[in-house]
Amino acid sequence: MSAIASNLQAVQARIAAAAIAAGRSPDSARLLAVSKTWPLPCVLEAAGAGQRAFGENYVQEGVDKVLAAQGQNLEWHFIGPLQSNKTRPVAERFDWVHSIERLKIAERLSAQRPTYLPPLQVCVQVNVSGEASKSGCAPDEALLLCQAISTLPGLRVRGLMAIPEASDDFSAQRLPFRQLREIYEQIQAAGLPLDTLSMGMSHDLEAAVAEGATIVRIGTAIFGERNYA
Repeated sequence: MSAIASNLQAVQARIAAAAIAAGRSPDSARLLAVSKTWPLPCVLEAAGAGQRAFGENYVQEGVDKVLAAQGQNLEWHFIGPLQSNKTRPVAERFDWVHSIERLKIAERLSAQRPTYLPPLQVCVQVNVSGEASKSGCAPDEALLLCQAISTLPGLRVRGLMAIPEASDDFSAQRLPFRQLREIYEQIQAAGLPLDTLSMGMSHDLEAAVAEGATIVRIGTAIFGERNYA
C-alpha cells in the first residue's frame, strides 16, 4: 500500500472515530482531500485508493488539475480566496466553492456558470475568529448573504465554511466550530435548507466533527507537509 493510500485510511479512521464519539454515524462527515501544491500524480494516487473529492486553493493550479484528470470522475472543490477577476474558470470547471464571502463573487459565479452544468454547490465562508488575516464575512452578515445567494440562478447554497484560529487545546478548538454551527442552525431556522458545515483540518478534525462538521478538509495528514518554495 502506498503512503498516500495508508494515510487516507488513517484519516478516514480518525473521522469515523470522532463521529462515533460524538454519537453520530461514522460516515456522517466526508473527507475532502486538499491537494493544493501537490502534483497530479499524487491526486491520481489518492483517487486510486478510492478518494473522489479534492480541494484546491489556487485557480490556475486547480483548473490545470481538473482538466488533466478529466475522465477520472472526480469532484472538485475550490476552497481558497476567490478574486472577482478569477471567477469564470472556477464557475466553468469546479463542482463546489466553499469560500464565498461577498455577494459580488456569488453574482459573478452565477452569471458565468454554464447552463449545461448542474448548479454550482456553494458555501459562505464566515470569519468566526475575527482575524484580520482571514477571509470570510462577519458572523452577523451570514444570514443575509446566504439569503441573497439563494436567489441566484446556477448556484445552490449548501452551507457554511470556516478556518478558525489555530489552537492545540481541544476545548478551545471546539468553540469557533460551535459558533459556526449555531449560525448554521439560525440560518436553517430562517428557512434555508442548509446541509453542509465545511470545517476542520488535519490538526483539529476531531473538534470539528464533535461540533457537527459534514465535510473536513484534510491535506497534510494525507499528502505530507507542503513545500511552498
